[in-house]
Amino acid sequence: MKREEQLPFASVLDALFTKEPLPIHLLHRLSDMTVEEMATFRAGWTAVPTPRRRIIVRHLADLTEDNYVVDFVPIFRDCLSDPDDQVRVAALDGVWDVTDTRLISPIIQLMQSDPADDVRVAAAGALGHFVMLVEWGQLPERFAPPMVTALLAAYEQGDTAVLIRRAALEALGAASHPRIAGLIDEAYESGDEGLQISAVFAMGASADKRWLVTVLGEMDSPNPEMRAEAARASGHLGSSDAVTHLERLIADDDIEVQLAAIEALGRIGGDAAHNLLLRLAEEEEDGELLDAIDEALEELSLFAGEFKFLEYDEEEEGNP
Repeated sequence: MKREEQLPFASVLDALFTKEPLPIHLLHRLSDMTVEEMATFRAGWTAVPTPRRRIIVRHLADLTEDNYVVDFVPIFRDCLSDPDDQVRVAALDGVWDVTDTRLISPIIQLMQSDPADDVRVAAAGALGHFVMLVEWGQLPERFAPPMVTALLAAYEQGDTAVLIRRAALEALGAASHPRIAGLIDEAYESGDEGLQISAVFAMGASADKRWLVTVLGEMDSPNPEMRAEAARASGHLGSSDAVTHLERLIADDDIEVQLAAIEALGRIGGDAAHNLLLRLAEEEEDGELLDAIDEALEELSLFAGEFKFLEYDEEEEGNP
């Protein structure tokens, strides 16, 4: 590793742009680049063949999801205007966990007018992330109106592809806007199964417990995609009433439903969810499910620790 760290940046780029197979272990050198390094990267990037650009940006997006320390945002920002639609999608996937508000305007433009539907879908999803950050108080409220307006327009435009409308509705779920609840209701009652699944997603994103009965009911849907979405939504709603329903879904025939139920238990927390996860950890033999159970227990413990810290902090403020 030390020898790799000492490798000149130009040699790193040459390897990443040309060597076969792609030296994935060098991708971390693209994080936190200096101004000079970024200029060197840009100068060489335009000559990189499209298939190679796709692979690199997809790996960078995956690294961003797995490692909060790396920062490839300047690359993702540049790649939003890449001539290849798959590169643009990968770049959009890479900005889901960032707070750089300079990205909002170009992402809105991509959602509104990109020629590729999959790019518009990914752009709507990325906007949903920024809407969520506003609702959580991590970004100023002034950033929400242009995003919500654009998402509403995309959802309501008659000739918009269904997948784009679904992504827009899901992104709107968390928005504090008087029309959102009505749109969720309309989509859920539309008879279009895809829109109904997205409506359940939006119910969860809203964190509004008015939807709990509907979400719990959809855990009995014959469609495994709907059951999985209902499980995830119940986790976002955070009601302990969902625990017994989720326990049933852990025995579902569909692995995605099982994983969604386990993840939801970690989000809901509380003694019932904790005890159920502990029991599952002892009984489960499937490696993928065991990994999910461990992650859920870790998330549950992390949240419990934060809650205790907040309680302690409030007690300290009340007792000078």
